Amino acid sequence: MASTKIIVNNNGSLKIEGDFEIVDTNGGIYNLQGRTLLSLCRCGLSNNKPFCDGAHKGKFEHEAIAFELPPKK
Repeated sequence: MASTKIIVNNNGSLKIEGDFEIVDTNGGIYNLQGRTLLSLCRCGLSNNKPFCDGAHKGKFEHEAIAFELPPKK
């Protein structure tokens, strides 16, 4: 099993658990203060992007059900 797990929450965020770092497009590393669990915004409504602040509640719908991707080309 991978050391990092990403959970796609129904009607909400992407929850990340494990050993990870988050980097911006310029290569800057977010200081996560040792966190090994946090949620990233998936709806675009958070005032704390890229992190989830719960702004999606009642405004974002997506049922997260796993499926198999087609083979790589």
